[in-house]
Amino acid sequence: MSVEGRVLKAEKFADNLTLSGTLEANEEIEVRSEISGIVESINFEEGAMVSKGQVLFRVNDIELRAQLSKVKTAQQLASENQRRAKLLLEKQAISQEEFEVSNADFESARAESQLIEAQLSKTTVRAPFSGTIGLRSISKGTYVTPATPIANLVNTSQLKLTFAIPEKYVSRMKVGSPLTFTTSNSKEEHAAKIYALEPQVDIATRTLKMRAMAENKDGKLYPGTFANVTLPLETVNDALLVPTEALIPIQNGKKIFVSQGGKAKEVVVETGARTDSMVRVLKGIKAGDTILTSGVMSLKNGTPVKVKFKN
Repeated sequence: MSVEGRVLKAEKFADNLTLSGTLEANEEIEVRSEISGIVESINFEEGAMVSKGQVLFRVNDIELRAQLSKVKTAQQLASENQRRAKLLLEKQAISQEEFEVSNADFESARAESQLIEAQLSKTTVRAPFSGTIGLRSISKGTYVTPATPIANLVNTSQLKLTFAIPEKYVSRMKVGSPLTFTTSNSKEEHAAKIYALEPQVDIATRTLKMRAMAENKDGKLYPGTFANVTLPLETVNDALLVPTEALIPIQNGKKIFVSQGGKAKEVVVETGARTDSMVRVLKGIKAGDTILTSGVMSLKNGTPVKVKFKN
């Protein structure tokens, strides 16, 4: 019987794990106002880059300023009353209790003043970090509350890549391990490094979630994008690789036919990692063996064969 075959040679093989992942923004928030009021000014352009500390918008603060002026006046009066009470206490003209009441009035007025000043500072909303601000959902004159979404602020100079690996590979993972990935809208390969791992395996999926960080200075990558992740596990310099078509599934694993003395010999093998067209064989055959790669389903142990070698 005429069949095709090849002589096994040890070769270099990169054992990679192929996974699915999702790109996420390094930092992302929905900008909101901490206080209610009318929007007085909008200080950003939709889709533009903003810097940390940059003013995004302002809420009208006339009422708060009026309240602060009133409270400041009351604070000054309470301060003067406290000063007088202290002098009278030193002269034993009033009791300690009367002085403490005067002092409490002053502290209360000062606390109320600080509270309104804190509210006033919230009328100016600033960017908490540098990034790209999205489409706004308000206009000048809009009445906003803490529940009103203003716009999304996203830092995309770096992106997080979240993915999960099967539990059998967990012991090989460590922070700092490199990986590569492509996205669904481009075949360009990007690099990333693992920076964090979950402390435990998910019982439901038997996977371990982890994150890698990828640089995105040129802005080609977008948060929310699906990613095809290639995670290197190990590089073997003397691996034995056979074509997938040479392997025959059996009850307890896989078998392969080799040519020995002009006859086909059935050999049970143990397989490992695979690529699109090749499978690594761990046990059962050795370098120099002639494996049969065509017509294997018709072969039996001891069948005479004439091997046509191919590269």
